[in-house]
Amino acid sequence: MSDCLFCKIAAGEIPADIVFEDEQVVVFRDIYPKADVHLLLIPRQHIASLNELEPAHDALIAHMMRLLPKLARDQGLDDGYRTIVNTGPSGGQEIFHLHLHLLGGGRLPGFG
Repeated sequence: MSDCLFCKIAAGEIPADIVFEDEQVVVFRDIYPKADVHLLLIPRQHIASLNELEPAHDALIAHMMRLLPKLARDQGLDDGYRTIVNTGPSGGQEIFHLHLHLLGGGRLPGFG
């Protein structure tokens, strides 16, 4: 998608502080971190949100989920971390390209 910020990052058209990439995903530091460690994990393929997932995406989503613990370990998050997926405007999604937030370092506030 030509006007998608995350597609442009995945294509290397916009710089980002990339910490990992492979043929399916790109992981980079959030420019407005909400924790000591705040990474964004995006698929290279444009998928607007969780609502657009199809069975053809199953292997990609499994890859993304299994990558999260490795990324957390690489960032020194041995005591735990939080993952968040915002979906849709009312769910807090601001960029309509599926992305997973990985947050950690220090004590994160609860939801209660």
